[in-house]
Amino acid sequence: MGKKNKKNFDHAAEPPAAAAAAAGGKLTNKVYRNELKKLHVELVKLQQWVIAKSLKVCIIFEGRDGAGKGGCIKALTERVSPRVFRVVALPAPTERQKSQMYTQRYIEHLPAAGEIVIFDRSWYNRAGVERVMGFASESQVERFLEQAPGVEKAMVESGIILLKIWLEVSEEEQERRLLARIDDGRKIWKLSPMDLKSFSRWYDYSRARDAMFAATDTPWAPWFVLRSDDKKRARLNVIDHVLRHVPHEDLKREKVKLPKRQEAKGYVEPDYPYKFVAEHAWGAEHV
Repeated sequence: MGKKNKKNFDHAAEPPAAAAAAAGGKLTNKVYRNELKKLHVELVKLQQWVIAKSLKVCIIFEGRDGAGKGGCIKALTERVSPRVFRVVALPAPTERQKSQMYTQRYIEHLPAAGEIVIFDRSWYNRAGVERVMGFASESQVERFLEQAPGVEKAMVESGIILLKIWLEVSEEEQERRLLARIDDGRKIWKLSPMDLKSFSRWYDYSRARDAMFAATDTPWAPWFVLRSDDKKRARLNVIDHVLRHVPHEDLKREKVKLPKRQEAKGYVEPDYPYKFVAEHAWGAEHV
């Protein structure tokens, strides 16, 4: 790892189906929905296994702005329990937190038994945005890069299954996505002043990424790079990756049957002036 151009990343470990699909263009919505449904069923099986075996799983998502981290995390979590799959997206540190050991505010969110914690950005902020934007000094960054492998080794030795995923987006696709946010009322909240600054510093981020990989891509906590120019394929591949790297089995269970509903025994709905939510004729003009 460590090359500047995404084309140079080694993707030999990609599932054959993904490589074959890449040659045929983008996935159709029908194929995407069908594949996603099958993967969601497997994620539910994984969830039950994690609970039953008291596993501790930590998944880190990093990448450039506009790389699709939010979409991948949503696809990963939309059909499972938020009490098991916990998403952690920390805001900027408070003054008190700035005085603490750097990783301290992240450590308190690490998984307990029966949990999968997903970090939407993580302690690697120090190696990325903080370095590029000057929020951390070079000495602070170098100290972090020296210490991070040891901290992660301690996590793994404590029983945590740690997955680190970097979403790699091309310059052209990042620009297309950021431009799309400008005029879309659903997406404008995603475009922050920081996004605009980071857009202009593509190669500063490339250098920061390369240094991060070189220092923290370890045998016990390797980095996995996910191509994300095709959002649908990226979401399927990331779920497949998680399923492949968290050992699990299908727990046998009896088929659920609904119990017989109790009899009314004289109950009558009261004539109460309920305040119902308005029902619109969606698709037609309405006020």
